[in-house]
Amino acid sequence: MTATPSTTPDFLTLPDLASRTLAGAVVHADDEFFAEKENLLLPGEPVFDPTLFGHKGKVYDGWESRRRRTPGEDAAIIRLGVPGVVRGVVVDTAFFRGNYPPQVALDGAWVEGYPDAEQLAAASWRPLVPPSPAQGDTRNAYAVADETPVTHVRLRMIPDGGIARLRVHGEPAPDPRFLAGTVDLAAAENGGRIVDCSDLFYSSPANIIAPGRSRHMGEGWENARRRDDGNDHVTIALAGPGTVDHVEIDTSYYVGNAPGSASLHGIRRAEDLDRPETWVELVPRTPLQPDCRHRFLVGAPAGPDTPGTDPDPVRFVRIDVFPDGGIARLRVHGRLTADALEAMAARLPRS
Repeated sequence: MTATPSTTPDFLTLPDLASRTLAGAVVHADDEFFAEKENLLLPGEPVFDPTLFGHKGKVYDGWESRRRRTPGEDAAIIRLGVPGVVRGVVVDTAFFRGNYPPQVALDGAWVEGYPDAEQLAAASWRPLVPPSPAQGDTRNAYAVADETPVTHVRLRMIPDGGIARLRVHGEPAPDPRFLAGTVDLAAAENGGRIVDCSDLFYSSPANIIAPGRSRHMGEGWENARRRDDGNDHVTIALAGPGTVDHVEIDTSYYVGNAPGSASLHGIRRAEDLDRPETWVELVPRTPLQPDCRHRFLVGAPAGPDTPGTDPDPVRFVRIDVFPDGGIARLRVHGRLTADALEAMAARLPRS
């Protein structure tokens, strides 16, 4: 059985589990004579200088092995930044025209802890993408049907050649033991993901749930200038159903293009995404300041004579910005329900 590149890769809307932003890393390669394995996960598009040569030959922005003279194949092992169910991969052979692998394959494994290369070599690998045709200077996209979460993937070039980038798109499946107590329910590293966005003209809404703080305006979500009576918005699937305690809406580096105001609603079920009358108001429409990290408590605070209110669990949140404008980060701090933690634990394989 062989896989063919997908013509309509819907999985591209899912996060890249191998992203360096999420702490993904290439931990081993059988051969990287011409170009380093670490290039596989570099952010951004590959670049090419036709005049640039080094001591080992042409310099490529990717991973390239030497010409194989014995039977076999070359492989690289990637530790995912967040474990998850892989839904599809992109094997980008940009600028590799006479030296790309004619076939590629991808395997997955669940290995807990922090295994070294020797331990990973002995892991139980199973095929995610069987040996499949690849084209040169192309973003080769392959859908994956396997439903079991993995912590590592193994990219195989059959038999050798060069690959510029690898993107591993899927659904995060983090270890719930690290999600007890108050956590950022929207964070990509905890399992949050974007499910809808009104406008991503300048930059991706996935940036607002990325780890850390943004360093400049390009690391947030910025939409085009709106010229009608509507407003822009992003909907996020949380790590699981949970109660929201407090929220951060960060407009850092958005000075002349921050939203005038924003609101945040919680949505309990997927079937309610298009039913605004069922949404729960978490943060009412509130004016925002440019270049500012705003923090909002959710629900009535506890007092000396009152225990405070515990908001109902929600599965999604939607942030609306009015009428438009950019935000750097959105943090939705809260607690997963006991049922959510139990369901997450049941999903994971154990070594």
